[in-house]
Amino acid sequence: MTTVNIDNKEYDVDKLPENAKAQLRSLQFVDAELQRLAAQAAAYKTARAAYAKALQQALVELPASPFAGDTFKLS
Repeated sequence: MTTVNIDNKEYDVDKLPENAKAQLRSLQFVDAELQRLAAQAAAYKTARAAYAKALQQALVELPASPFAGDTFKLS
């Protein structure tokens, strides 16, 4: 017997109506995708910080240009 807790109530998954089972599977899928995307976003943020640091180090020796162009905030 597999149970699920929804709003502080325990339900036997095997006894849920098919529509409820389908909604539960969809909810579990969406929760897993959100978790995956959050982990992916964290990896991208880490990579961005590393690239920004490397860019700052590469620019230390160069004078800034007086011309306007794209603007990036590195920190």
